[in-house]
Amino acid sequence: MGKYLIKKTKTGIKFDLKAGNGEVIATSEVYTTEKACRAGIASVQRNAPEAAVENQTVEGFAKEKHPKFEVYTDKAGEFRFRLKATNGQIIAVSEGYKAISGCMNGIESVKKNADSEIIMQDA
Repeated sequence: MGKYLIKKTKTGIKFDLKAGNGEVIATSEVYTTEKACRAGIASVQRNAPEAAVENQTVEGFAKEKHPKFEVYTDKAGEFRFRLKATNGQIIAVSEGYKAISGCMNGIESVKKNADSEIIMQDA
């Protein structure tokens, strides 16, 4: 099972969702409060399991309703995903993947690990 690791940054507080092997599979934005960060985690827990996948890397891709994972290529040509909640807000993003298969595996891992425990990292 994975875990959410909440940690303080220079500008606020954020979370990483880690898979059972310790790899970071999704990261949040930087929040101003721990309460807001925990609300972001709750949103991932609520939205990820039912989110559709919208693969924006294929021509004429089908638009999906929120919540959804949007798969896209970044400026470096790597594949990434962002999880959007029912209101369209981005609640988690991935790191870059060299292959689309890795990106899709990352999405499946987020879905599988969405209900993980929450750990507060000491500053």
